[in-house]
Amino acid sequence: METKRFAKRDEGFVCAHCGKRVEPLGFTSRNHCPFCLWSLHVDENPGDRANPCMGQMEPVRVEPDPRRGFVIVHRCTRCGQIRRCRAAYEAKVQPDDRELLIRLTAGNGDR
Repeated sequence: METKRFAKRDEGFVCAHCGKRVEPLGFTSRNHCPFCLWSLHVDENPGDRANPCMGQMEPVRVEPDPRRGFVIVHRCTRCGQIRRCRAAYEAKVQPDDRELLIRLTAGNGDR
């Protein structure tokens, strides 16, 4: 069994989907926009920035997780790969949009 390696990259960025400025979380790597929940397909392992795909990752649903709160399920618009990411809805800096998380949990991702 292969162990995932985590490379902490707590950097700010401009969202490729909505264009808003996203600030670092301050405690772990932020990999998605807190405003629209979209991400980029840039990692093979969390934080390594080793994936050449660079496709936009659409948030397709949110799943409640008893250990991690909420998990956002993203699908790459370029290659179709599915990735899961912990939501940052309790972050002190730019928390994830709770209403959007709730809509995606209910299966209604229409914005």
